[in-house]
Amino acid sequence: MPTSDSIKPGEAAIPLPKPFLRWFADKGWQPRAHQLELLGRARGGESLLLIAPTGAGKTLAGFLPSLTELAERRRPVPGTPFTGIHTLYISPLKALAVDIERNLMKPVTEMGLPISIENRTGDTPSGKRQRQKLNPPDILLTTPEQLALLISANDAERFFKDLRYVIFDELHSLVTSKRGHLLSLGLARLRKLAPSLSTIGLSATVASPLDLQRWLVAQLPEAERHAGLITVDGGAKPNITILTTEERIPWSGHSARYAMPELYAVLKDFQTTLIFVNTRSQAEMLFQELWTINDDNLPIALHHGSLDVSQRRKVEAAMADNKLRAVVATSTLDLGIDWGDVDLVVHVGAPKGASRLAQRIGRANHRMDEPSRAILVPANRFEVMECQAALDANYLGAQDTPPVGEGSLDVLAQHVLGMACAAPFLADELYAEVVTASPYAALPRETFDRIVDFVATGGYALKTYERYARIRLTKDGRWRVSNPQVIQQYRLNLGTIVEAPMLNVRLVKRNHLGSLGRGGMMLGKVEEYFFEQLSPGDTFLFSGKVLRFEALRDNECLVSNAFSLDPKIPAYNGGKFPLSTYLAEQVRAMLDDPERRRGLPNQVRDWLEIQREKSVLPKRGELLIETFPRGNRFFLVAYPFEGRLAHQTLGMLLTRRLERIGAKPLGFVATDYSLGIWGLEDMGTMIASGRLALADLFDEDMLGDDLEAWLAESWMLKRTFRTCAVIAGLIEKRHPGKEKSGRQVTVSADLIYDVLRSHEPDHILMQATRQDAAAGLLDIARLADMLKRIRGHITHKRLEHISPLAVPVMLEIGRESVAGEAHEHVLAEAADDLIAEAMG
Repeated sequence: MPTSDSIKPGEAAIPLPKPFLRWFADKGWQPRAHQLELLGRARGGESLLLIAPTGAGKTLAGFLPSLTELAERRRPVPGTPFTGIHTLYISPLKALAVDIERNLMKPVTEMGLPISIENRTGDTPSGKRQRQKLNPPDILLTTPEQLALLISANDAERFFKDLRYVIFDELHSLVTSKRGHLLSLGLARLRKLAPSLSTIGLSATVASPLDLQRWLVAQLPEAERHAGLITVDGGAKPNITILTTEERIPWSGHSARYAMPELYAVLKDFQTTLIFVNTRSQAEMLFQELWTINDDNLPIALHHGSLDVSQRRKVEAAMADNKLRAVVATSTLDLGIDWGDVDLVVHVGAPKGASRLAQRIGRANHRMDEPSRAILVPANRFEVMECQAALDANYLGAQDTPPVGEGSLDVLAQHVLGMACAAPFLADELYAEVVTASPYAALPRETFDRIVDFVATGGYALKTYERYARIRLTKDGRWRVSNPQVIQQYRLNLGTIVEAPMLNVRLVKRNHLGSLGRGGMMLGKVEEYFFEQLSPGDTFLFSGKVLRFEALRDNECLVSNAFSLDPKIPAYNGGKFPLSTYLAEQVRAMLDDPERRRGLPNQVRDWLEIQREKSVLPKRGELLIETFPRGNRFFLVAYPFEGRLAHQTLGMLLTRRLERIGAKPLGFVATDYSLGIWGLEDMGTMIASGRLALADLFDEDMLGDDLEAWLAESWMLKRTFRTCAVIAGLIEKRHPGKEKSGRQVTVSADLIYDVLRSHEPDHILMQATRQDAAAGLLDIARLADMLKRIRGHITHKRLEHISPLAVPVMLEIGRESVAGEAHEHVLAEAADDLIAEAMG
């Protein structure tokens, strides 16, 4: 297929119809070369990926082929046969679909085009959705989940028979998750229903365009295929700065409270500001902090996914009408909302990825020839370096979007059932269709057959249970749904987003027989993912107490009082996003380069200089290990800079190894940048004497038996299995008129997991669970790369006192979210003591 190199901008262009030329002229605009090129090539039947900076008119470019074709099409007269939709637009966000409808209707109305445009999301009333099936609009704006619903209906062929274009907005954010895997399978089905359709992908930030080009077109066994590429260079470089402050930048933590007065002063200087944070809890905290000091009564709003939809729509409408001075938001506003009047983006906390920062900065201004303005507010000193690395990456145009990845098996199981709901299918035909989807192109036939068998029986260990028989084989060799109720249940439960539940933390006592009692005081709720890393006997800090983890029972975590000053794994409220490999590498490079360090703020530069004097700074290609005593404990701090997920897994495995060697480890804590382990034995002396060999401690073989043994003891696989089981349809969360509680889902999943682990450990869902855990919860691939990289390059520094670089991870020991100024004061005092010791 032709690429952007083989066709020069405008070369494939076709003339715009007169209403469009008049509309551009009335606005005082000229159609841009890439808009005309995309129009010509798409109208010629080519599928295309358009990569362009914010403000380049990507959305209009993507819709021009549809709008011009529909403008030329004669309107069907009454009595003509049913006409299906012409164009399908897929958005990653409901808010974006609503926003696009508003923005697209404007030129359509102004040109007087006879084109109907509607959106269809989870918020669309059921009556309107039914009416859309009977009388489809020309252009339907929707989400991946709604597409899955539409193609699973028995009238899907009729609804999509006239489909000409499928437009994917913000494609890079759609394709890398399980939602993207489901969407790729939906696109494979659309190609079967409408063989002549063309796809158009729109994206602003892409690390590997070829991945997306492949995703957009059908993959064939004999040859790799990819869509055409149109790249728009240029656009004004963003104006990004890091907030300058007279306040002391914290050594650790994620709140950025220190910067609130200066941030508030910035808000007063700009008309409309979007303030991004990484988590919902950070959004809530920051919003409250700003309200507390909002002496000028500036209209400030909050926007995140947990808020009621009506509340979110009010905020979006007020923003569009320029009635707000600031909105504090999470990733719900990352993408594409076209507010040209946003004149500043503030990012509180490190962005964790260069592409994510570029995406968020693009929310400001929305004009290609004027620079977006952005301010980064690091929450701690390590984040200052991460923010600087992200800022440098933006000026270089570096991208670090994650790869598309291999298709998830639980998603495939859901899709197989959906296709049976639409119509009985032949396994050969469905397999041939599935492998045209890019994430599933390498799917072995044997794996596909195991998935079909799972949907049909639940698998060998579950086939005696009638309820798991959701599809049956007919005499003509086709698979059909067992009964109409299966279709109803599928439609209620489809989708790939499974909310992480909260677990009650209940304090219990052991009776005289040693078994756990019932009842006991409730201490609060903690997100379940925290408990996935615990094994019975681990201690952690919560509600001001050191607690011993006893067991998970239903939707509760049972704990007992632990009489210990050393919580093994402190509760930790960190950022949600993993630190990208690119930014991690850049921070390592910065620490190793005196020239780059010179550009950092004085406080941070001085901190690193004292680290160099008292210990050493980590070299780019090495792993620095520091050991030192403090109080009656001995500490080992490593600086891998590989992100918290990889560090948590590393910490679990290292403590197991240290235990075997006799170092008597008591616990560990992980941040995005470093890992701290403490114990009763002097690990520095053990290393110096040769009793503890760092090369053996960090050997790659820890990802073998040690990993398997830890996973067998932890609850992580059990919880991952539950998510896979819900997505694959083995466990149904929703039933007509009611919804299962988190407790009911957990009980069902735990029972099935135990059965499969005992009787069918190679069950297809167990395989999917291990793949998920390795990629998402453990970051095994990244950990393996790190262990390979540092082999033969480990530097040990034996110290008498804590080093400046170790202070941030040491401050995380015992940190938890507890309301009240007294606790903040205690933490500040502890920080002062540590800092004084480190700085000598």
